[in-house]
Amino acid sequence: MQKRTRFTIYRTYATASVAALLAAFLTPAAAQAAPAPTESQPVYSYAHAVRESVWVDTGLDADRDGRNDRVAADIVRPREPARQGRKVPVVMDASPYYSCCGRGNEDQKKTYDTRGRVSGMPLFYDNYFVPRGYAFVGVDLAGTNRSDGCVDVGGRSDIRSAKAVIDWLNGRARAYTSRRGGTAVKANWTNGRTGMIGKSWDGTIANGVAATGVKGLKTIVPISAISSWYDYYFAKGAPFSEFGPDWLSFAVQSDDASRHCAAMERKLIDGAPRSGDWTPLWTQRDYVKDAAKVRASVFLVHGTQDLNVRAKHFGQWWAALAKSGVERKIWLSQTGHVDPFDFRRADWVHTLHRWFDHELLGHDNGIDREPMADIERHPDQWVTSNVWPPSDAHTTTLYPAAGNRPGVGALGLSKGTGTERFTDNRARGETDWAARIGSTTPEKAGFLTKPLTSDLRLSGSSKVTVTATPTTSTAHLSAVLVDLGPATIRDYAHKAEGITTLTNRTCWGSSTKRDSACFKATRVKKKSVDYTVFSRGWADLGNHASDRKGVRLIPGKAYTITLDLAATDHVVPKGHRLALIVAGTDKNLIEPPSTTPTLTLDLARSSVRVPLLGGAAAFARATSGGTN
Repeated sequence: MQKRTRFTIYRTYATASVAALLAAFLTPAAAQAAPAPTESQPVYSYAHAVRESVWVDTGLDADRDGRNDRVAADIVRPREPARQGRKVPVVMDASPYYSCCGRGNEDQKKTYDTRGRVSGMPLFYDNYFVPRGYAFVGVDLAGTNRSDGCVDVGGRSDIRSAKAVIDWLNGRARAYTSRRGGTAVKANWTNGRTGMIGKSWDGTIANGVAATGVKGLKTIVPISAISSWYDYYFAKGAPFSEFGPDWLSFAVQSDDASRHCAAMERKLIDGAPRSGDWTPLWTQRDYVKDAAKVRASVFLVHGTQDLNVRAKHFGQWWAALAKSGVERKIWLSQTGHVDPFDFRRADWVHTLHRWFDHELLGHDNGIDREPMADIERHPDQWVTSNVWPPSDAHTTTLYPAAGNRPGVGALGLSKGTGTERFTDNRARGETDWAARIGSTTPEKAGFLTKPLTSDLRLSGSSKVTVTATPTTSTAHLSAVLVDLGPATIRDYAHKAEGITTLTNRTCWGSSTKRDSACFKATRVKKKSVDYTVFSRGWADLGNHASDRKGVRLIPGKAYTITLDLAATDHVVPKGHRLALIVAGTDKNLIEPPSTTPTLTLDLARSSVRVPLLGGAAAFARATSGGTN
């Protein structure tokens, strides 16, 4: 790929530079034999690191005070390289949470000394990477903590907050020593090579900045990150929440922003109507459409059971990046919305270290030649995949068919006939449906395979197409894929979403009195289950003709719609059954419609397309024996 060619050129240059430095101190024979470094070492003092703050001009005036907004960038960097005439790369986390809500499992916030310099930075990034020759930069998004401007929840101001800092690091933007006035300051200590990292909103900003194609951003590590803000609030018109982005803005904005940003808040309210229709506000916040602009490599991490930033986000982003030839790596866990530091700590720190060394320092450590994907198959049990999704994962169409009892049908390779009916029940959800899938219940239609005679692996994204006739003018639909059989899983539905936080601590890097590198340890929280819902999708039936605009339904008229199910990688083991459930409101996951419809499914015009390893032949083999 072209990106790899550019990287190889940089790596060759970096290796040559190291060799040149060694040659100044070694004999010619020793210099000639010196190997290129493959891992950065903690050789710099964290206690004596430079700690400074700058305010970067974004070129925007979102708060309408007549001055360009400046965003605060707090910096921790090793002191020694600058004294030696060497420049360092940057690890950066741009966040709205540094003062309002905190970062990480312990909700850490930035702290400052009496001179206003950052003395305590959340998370382990500065503690670990600064001694290894990196700078760490923590950016307050516009309208938060010590930054000017307004929070626009993934929009232009959010993205410009971080992009402007990368521009400054590369000599293309201005920064000052204070929020108002101050002396201009240049980032003459860095080579401009930047890697962005962050979980949730922070990782979302990394996605959005990468989608601008900004020069100098060499890699991003988005963890549980949004790829399109519409898909955070809606699924084809079906709302996930009664609240819009204005609520998020209110939650994180600074006191200054709350006094000056009423116009921005009104834009967020008016631009994101609860109708579920796509508006220009969502277009601006859709990073997937700009994946072709991404220059950076991407190391993506997501929980396949994340019901906050749902797994559709990583699936569509990953597919778009693949189409554009972006160099990629991925970790998929069984957790919910959890950082890998808290579900696979030692492996995570080691892998992230190697990734940044490779991408930002140019070390040829082989990480680019290792398997693309790490997948948690069982709690704390991981497998790898050379390519993800695997090349032998083929889209296979399965069909629901009526069974001997109402609402309990079959799932197979042959088209079904007949109909199934269910009535929306907003008090029921996917766990209720799955627990009673073998029983006739009024709120769902379930379709099951025979017990499998061999494992079936689904790897990628699925789609469910249904033809449904409603009895009312509004209707919401849910579709879930279920692994029916006993298993031990991470308890993602628990408030900690698959982990238990302990009281003892483990340390990752160097500490000072005000910034400890030691964090509470965690362990897996498990749960024994009789079924596992492993992929989900939702839609408003009123969006049958358009993903972007809904209409009122005509009772008694049949409509066909396709629901996009979240990406996953799941093995349904031998002896278990694969099931599809179609129902109405999924309690606590989507909002109910304004009416209570009964829907009739036309099974002859309904299907599910699943990414099966081995395709239809594998499915036929796995379902060839056994009884219903």
